[in-house]
Amino acid sequence: MNLTLDHLRRYAVARSLFKPTTLMRAIGKLGFVQADPIRAPARAQDLTLRHRVTGYRAGELEQRYPRLALEEDFFVNYGFLPREHHALMHPREARVVWTPTRWKQAHAVREFVAERGPVHPREVDAHFAHGKTTNWFGGSSNASTQLLDGMHYRGMLRVARRDGGTRVYALREADTTPVDEVVAHERLDALLDIVIRKYAPLPAASLGQLLGYLRSGVPQWQGLRAAALKRARERLGTARIDGVEWYWPADENPRAVRWKPDDAVRLLTPFDPVVWDRRRFELFWGWAYRFEAYTPAPKRKLGYYALPLLWHDRVIGWANLSVAGGELQSQFGFVDGRAPRDAAFRRACEAELERMRAFLGLLE
Repeated sequence: MNLTLDHLRRYAVARSLFKPTTLMRAIGKLGFVQADPIRAPARAQDLTLRHRVTGYRAGELEQRYPRLALEEDFFVNYGFLPREHHALMHPREARVVWTPTRWKQAHAVREFVAERGPVHPREVDAHFAHGKTTNWFGGSSNASTQLLDGMHYRGMLRVARRDGGTRVYALREADTTPVDEVVAHERLDALLDIVIRKYAPLPAASLGQLLGYLRSGVPQWQGLRAAALKRARERLGTARIDGVEWYWPADENPRAVRWKPDDAVRLLTPFDPVVWDRRRFELFWGWAYRFEAYTPAPKRKLGYYALPLLWHDRVIGWANLSVAGGELQSQFGFVDGRAPRDAAFRRACEAELERMRAFLGLLE
């Protein structure tokens, strides 16, 4: 049987939307979970996990994080990783070189954290009075916040928890063990495999794009990326369909009957691995989804935080959800201009909204 785009689409949906399990097992299967601060009606990490964790409720990851073997950090994007995945990136060398003065400040803050225990950025700012600085988008922010971010990135600190959404930092024993080129290649391969297992199957261009994003996690190995891509192409499953080269883990068969999407309707976060790759999205579903939270309101076509609407193995529309007066409000849009007339779709859609109410705590 020739491999078709239909095979790949069903494979992509079914392998990512695995049977719900425990929080740590779900994150382990995903490899990492992308985070985003926008809450509409919940944060991206929660909207991702609700489909994959039994009985998951909004905010559960943040609440349980201090007790779990997880780290917040940059990878191909910012989010949550199992510690064994996080360790593969360190010791990390930042692309921005600090001055001796900056290093002196960092060591002073590190001693402060070692003495005090987990600290809120306000505590550091109050103690050291580092002043203000220009942030990446041209505004003003506390210099202490930027310093803490840099220390976290370099592995000097870790995120211990969040208070009201703000990162609280604790001491992390920095890994200073030298990594030779052989180990660096092995680690880069392992990191790329984590990415591939999350987003497979991948068009060749998306595979290269994600390898480029790995610069956020391991800038010290930028010069090794071309060789890593070559090795990946040699060890992965691959096929060319309609002029596009596709890649997936070699131990999986996209034609297997096990990859059978269910009958549920699912509202996905824009960052869900099923829809994250916009290139793949258009190949699979034939229309362009756009994340418009940062688009001026008059120019939006789908909405501020439109959630792709998946039914079976098709993304047939989107929904914008909000909570007002303790009630879930929903507005739907459909690629074909109207909802399917199938009664099964209506039942499945209402069941998804009921799951969303439970996830948001609106049924309690």
